[in-house]
Amino acid sequence: MASASGNGGSNGSGSPCGACKFLRRKCAADCIFAPYFCSEQGPARFAAIHKVFGASNVSKLLLHIPAHDRCEAVVTIAYEAQARIRDPVYGCVSHIFALQQQVACLQAQLMQVKAQLAQNLMESRNMENNNHEWAGNHSVAMNHPFCPTYMNPISPQSSLESIDHSSMNDGMSMQDIQSREERAYNNNELGELQELALRMMRN
Repeated sequence: MASASGNGGSNGSGSPCGACKFLRRKCAADCIFAPYFCSEQGPARFAAIHKVFGASNVSKLLLHIPAHDRCEAVVTIAYEAQARIRDPVYGCVSHIFALQQQVACLQAQLMQVKAQLAQNLMESRNMENNNHEWAGNHSVAMNHPFCPTYMNPISPQSSLESIDHSSMNDGMSMQDIQSREERAYNNNELGELQELALRMMRN
């Protein structure tokens, strides 16, 4: 590529710059190419520029560019010249197109990866929700198991309570039942005493 070194110019050593060496001409003190094409590697770099654009056109172009921008302009011209030699039809446009295709392919891959990540995230959330629902239903089933009524054992306390409730439903309490039993027992005892007295009187 181009070089910003001024070693190739007419700096008292008498060696021409790379551009003038390629053109086989004497390098002047104010040579426009001297700051950018060294004497050693400049001829090979200037060859592509001369073949594509021509030395006269490049010198006129550089004269219309400010001095602080000429180095970047020489780099751009050299790159375009080499690209035109490789691809005379498209030049550097083919390389730009290839880079654009690469960027589009990478963007498509990136979108595909993002879509896959979003799908995986959604599936993981659905699995978590299903696990929570299953755990909730399982806990409800454990807390409220289905047991038929005929499987429930009847305890003595429950039977007594059922008797008490049935007695109360009939309008009788435990005290009423006990008083009835006492009266019945007394009546039986009185009947036996009466029978014994009658037997003694008969004798």
